[in-house]
Amino acid sequence: MTPQELGATYDYIAPLYQRDMLHSDYGLSALRRAIRYCPIVGDALDVGCGVGGRMIDALQQAGFTPEGIDVSAGMLSLAQQAHPGLGFCRADICQWQSQRRFALILAWDSLFHLPLNEHEPVLRKLCRLLDDNGVLIYSFGDAEGSHIDQWHGRDFHYSSIGISENLRVLMSEGLTILHCERDQHPQTHVYVIAHKRQKDEGASAQRLL
Repeated sequence: MTPQELGATYDYIAPLYQRDMLHSDYGLSALRRAIRYCPIVGDALDVGCGVGGRMIDALQQAGFTPEGIDVSAGMLSLAQQAHPGLGFCRADICQWQSQRRFALILAWDSLFHLPLNEHEPVLRKLCRLLDDNGVLIYSFGDAEGSHIDQWHGRDFHYSSIGISENLRVLMSEGLTILHCERDQHPQTHVYVIAHKRQKDEGASAQRLL
């Protein structure tokens, strides 16, 4: 499924998605945990932000300045209506680049739409977009591989590199795993919170060894 196809599919279901999520607290407890773990407050990036809503609101309430990227123009239009004054960008995270650094990066139920071979490079990109002391929270499926499933009568592509590979990539980028939970058992949904320590903390640790 290309980014254009994924965006068009989400364009079709955008009003339904907004209706379904209007009074939902789905994912909020996980995000609030990540916010508590984050020792700094600043810019936040929501990857696959969809229509905005509860996650953007929670970030703003905690003092962050959030912005979002998504492949769906329909989703982004609703997000902009819900959050006038915030920045939203239509982009494919596989291609999107930025010189910015973020105190917190959120990718809730979005990275699992990536092609299987894009998981590791995108995850490394998100790690490198974190500011020192920043926190990354994202969700994925624990079953390695890819498959197609239906939602609202439309086909969606899903894939994952599995729990062990996700943790390996995070740690190889110097992040510390703060929380990893299979939070919707018996479903395969997993979320991880990881922290990027300050560079001088790493140097101090090396001097103590």
